[in-house]
Amino acid sequence: MDVVVVIGAGGMGQAIARRQGIGTRLLVADFDKDQLAVAADELRGEGYEVTAEPVDVSSHASVTSLAERAAGLGPVRTVAHTAGVSPVQASVPAILAVDLLGTALVLEEFGQVIAAGGAGVVISSMAGHFQPPFSDEDAKLLALTPADELLALPIADPAVFPAPGLAYAFAKRANQVRVQAASVAWGDRGARVNSISPGVIATPMGRAELAGDSGAMMQMMIDASNAKRAGAPADVAAAAAFLLGPESTFISGADLLVDGGGVAAVRTGRLG
Repeated sequence: MDVVVVIGAGGMGQAIARRQGIGTRLLVADFDKDQLAVAADELRGEGYEVTAEPVDVSSHASVTSLAERAAGLGPVRTVAHTAGVSPVQASVPAILAVDLLGTALVLEEFGQVIAAGGAGVVISSMAGHFQPPFSDEDAKLLALTPADELLALPIADPAVFPAPGLAYAFAKRANQVRVQAASVAWGDRGARVNSISPGVIATPMGRAELAGDSGAMMQMMIDASNAKRAGAPADVAAAAAFLLGPESTFISGADLLVDGGGVAAVRTGRLG
């Protein structure tokens, strides 16, 4: 039986798990053990075969252990990495450790166990689309530096970022660059990997951001967008289903913006 790995048991992770986990061995992981237990129990109650594993994505040993646990359950065909922290939740160092290093570790370790024909998605963010372009040199460093050395790069020094939001945008753009590079290594195993950049999604994290310092601007983006609403976790799960499924076998190393048209509204001057 194929194994589906979902890292992050929040709203988006649970939505992806429900969509991808039918008829599979579903491995769900999260740092918050209470949230993990609740999500696993709910999924089991709905008929899913669930293994729950705690993980700290900022720890190489923890991510390695999770990848080994997944491979021990069967062929790992699907990996969805949704874990992360946002500017209202965490400090600059924590954002860099979880959102930057954590994603790199997941890509490296699961790139060694993903089965032929498998696919992965990493949740980035629309914030990455507002990050100023990296120089060619910096982009190469962020793409190819071994994960354990990423936080030692001068461009990833916490002192560079005067606010958590700046570190968050940097990390999320770096995720997109890292996924593009990882698609080559995953391709050597006959697998694919892509990223998804959600806009404002109605999860606890999304609602906290709307209530935070940048909430007014985020609401303006929603109001000016094509969709005129915040996204639902199911919107992200639908995008993930496409990127993980047979209709997208010619897509790897790409980023799919799932924001209801919010970035387009900014880019075209709709917000004035």
